[in-house]
Amino acid sequence: MSQYMSVEEAYNAGFLAGHDAGYQKGLLDSDVYIVDDCSCVSHGKVFGLKGSIRRAKFPMSIDTESLNEELTKGIMALAQSERGAGHDNWLNGIIVQFDFKFSNKGWVEAERYHFLDFVSSQSTMHRITKFDLDEVYNTYVDKRIVEIVKEKVAEYNNLCETNAPQEDKKRKYLEILYNNPAGFEITAGMTTNYRQLKTIYHQRKNHRLPEWVAFCKWIETLPHSELITGSCVESSL
Repeated sequence: MSQYMSVEEAYNAGFLAGHDAGYQKGLLDSDVYIVDDCSCVSHGKVFGLKGSIRRAKFPMSIDTESLNEELTKGIMALAQSERGAGHDNWLNGIIVQFDFKFSNKGWVEAERYHFLDFVSSQSTMHRITKFDLDEVYNTYVDKRIVEIVKEKVAEYNNLCETNAPQEDKKRKYLEILYNNPAGFEITAGMTTNYRQLKTIYHQRKNHRLPEWVAFCKWIETLPHSELITGSCVESSL
């Protein structure tokens, strides 16, 4: 009997016994890594790490089938080269997917990164009047502002219940949207890669917003995070 389980066998083992060793082993054989959660990130997975290491050796190879997945000093040097030089292009192949809870202020800044892509997200446009307003704002939002938003939501709901004119309801809904403070937190499903995270990490690790700092700390927990951070740490495939 093979010492390796198929992905299906590993999944079934994990389904019956949680994320046990069998499940983890099957994922690693498939070049998939489960990443621990933090205050702003959950359900994180990394794909294609070992395969990308092997493919990073293509330029100096005449027989690609003979290449292995060993992370050599040369490949490490490519990853840790200066941002924008192009030598770290192979990091594009290491895909990271996760759920990201961020403030409105943080999302405005996150959207500048071209390869930090939204899969889907919660929507203030559709559901702003349905959120629990005592739970969705971070600790920096003034309680007086929260109360103002609550009042406007109550007024909007009253307009809906009394069958008020559509224009009145539309205006009140816009008041809620435009008065919603920057500390409102929503979750989005994201997909990116190690090369994009390399840029984010070096630009945001000492940022004024605490959620950026927390996110960069999470980046440091990714498998072979030294490819992103440039720091030498003990890790293994």
